[in-house]
Amino acid sequence: MLTKTGKAPLVAANGASIPALGFGTWQLKGDVARQMVAEALKLGYRHVDTAQAYDNEAEVGQGLKAGGVPRDEYFLTTKVWTDRFRAGDLERSAEQSLKRLHVDHIDLLLLHWPNPEVPLAETIKALNAVRASGMTKHIGLSNFTVAQVREAVALSDAPLVTNQVEFHPLIDQSKLKAELDAQGMALTAYSPIAQGRVNDAPAIKAIAEAHRKSPPQVTLRWALQLDGVIAIPRSSKIERVRDNFDVFDFTLSEEEMATISLLGTREGRITSPAWAPVWD
Repeated sequence: MLTKTGKAPLVAANGASIPALGFGTWQLKGDVARQMVAEALKLGYRHVDTAQAYDNEAEVGQGLKAGGVPRDEYFLTTKVWTDRFRAGDLERSAEQSLKRLHVDHIDLLLLHWPNPEVPLAETIKALNAVRASGMTKHIGLSNFTVAQVREAVALSDAPLVTNQVEFHPLIDQSKLKAELDAQGMALTAYSPIAQGRVNDAPAIKAIAEAHRKSPPQVTLRWALQLDGVIAIPRSSKIERVRDNFDVFDFTLSEEEMATISLLGTREGRITSPAWAPVWD
């Protein structure tokens, strides 16, 4: 059961304890990134997600400092881009991320997308080396398929704690979720409100009206009530950042949870760039 105190619960995954509701920073740049990260911390968020490819690590780091929360009280995730997956390159890129973020360690370092041009064994070994050095406490994946998750787990000496993927009620990720559950890994959901598309889902709208909440709030609550799921919504508008955190004062029934879960289809995927793997 989730807390109703306004504080995000923690998701346990292979030794990591990760705040279940985080703040995503994809597409946030410059002053907007700085301001939104600082405001998110002030509103109660304790998990911030960024990536080398977002080109905003420096601004995120400035926002973290401006937010006034001690380093040991928030969870920080960043991701290594695919052109830095070679041994040596990956370690150097992690050092550069630390400098840009102005922190002495990252809580979670992820491989942003699979890269078939570099042997996964080499990349996973380098990722483990970053963890062993103390630059990151935990390691994981992003946008990996079931088969790729299995391969990565088999290659890694250290436990992998999450796979960050597109996840919301309109996409069927049941196969991947089952695999992550079996591996003791969390599923971190990006685009958890389907980039606003949940506003047009009649079933979600009806449930939202019953709870006097918005469809995005109901959708985030649905994700948080699923075992092992972490949601990282992103917004450049402070009122929406606030609304996205206002999801701890109501609970969805088992019937409502089931109704929302039945909406997912293979056609519901939004993000599938040219370099994406063949999805499950």
